[in-house]
Amino acid sequence: MKTTAYISTRRPSRSKSGPISAGRWGGRVLLGLFLLVTALLILFPLVVTAFGSFMTNAEISAGGKLIPAVWQFSNYQEAWVQAHFSRFLWNSVFLSAASTVGTLIVASMAAYVVDRMAFPGKVLFVGLQASTMFISIGAVVLRPQFQLMVKLHLHTTLWGVVLILINAHAYIFFILLSFLKGVSRELDEAARIDGCSNAGIYWRILLPLLRPALGVGALFTFCGAWNEYLRPLVFTLNNPELQTLTVGLSYLRYGPSAAVQTHYMFAGACLSILPLLLVYMIANKSFMQMTEGSLKG
Repeated sequence: MKTTAYISTRRPSRSKSGPISAGRWGGRVLLGLFLLVTALLILFPLVVTAFGSFMTNAEISAGGKLIPAVWQFSNYQEAWVQAHFSRFLWNSVFLSAASTVGTLIVASMAAYVVDRMAFPGKVLFVGLQASTMFISIGAVVLRPQFQLMVKLHLHTTLWGVVLILINAHAYIFFILLSFLKGVSRELDEAARIDGCSNAGIYWRILLPLLRPALGVGALFTFCGAWNEYLRPLVFTLNNPELQTLTVGLSYLRYGPSAAVQTHYMFAGACLSILPLLLVYMIANKSFMQMTEGSLKG
């Protein structure tokens, strides 16, 4: 019995895991370096401001130092007193909270109607909402907005600014709309069988399910309203008692002798950041839920 030996002429295949792993490793290293550099560029001004708030004005003017020689904790007390922080802080909290609540109500109602109902001009409405996100005209609309609030007798109060900020809800609208599209319509049908109206479905069924998206929308809206400067300045020129914290910080720039007070401005800026950090800590859970949901989808 003869046995024939077959010699394979095929070369042994090389494992492709080596080059792919090396490429992925290199990509991760480059991505890590990019993120590290970006983080340093973003955090460096915050670090300089934080340490500068504990320096004297002479140390800041001289430069060359990051850590203060003597920690001046009294800068925060002086900034609080000179800028009337207690009054301006309340105005900023009112403006930001009212704008956030109003924006979430209007944007969630609009998202519910667009996603769940059919009406004439639906495509046009969504297109107009989208156009406001890509067209930034800034201060060009400030004059007509002010004239409109004059007609409504709201030009000397913060309510005029609140109404204007509520109308700028397109970004929040699309966040809620995209999240709402992932909610099954079977819940609506089951609620209607139980005799629930459209308003009841919105309030009792869908709104609780929108909590992660509402948390993210609240974070963005609150931060945007808190950092608003131009409109509160224009609407409160005749009533300084209603000025917000971003406007009040300008009072720290010069002292009684017209000297620049950079150290007080740094301290005031750090104080104004604290409420934003608090809001972020509260809304961070909702933001993570939105991120996990998008990754699973």
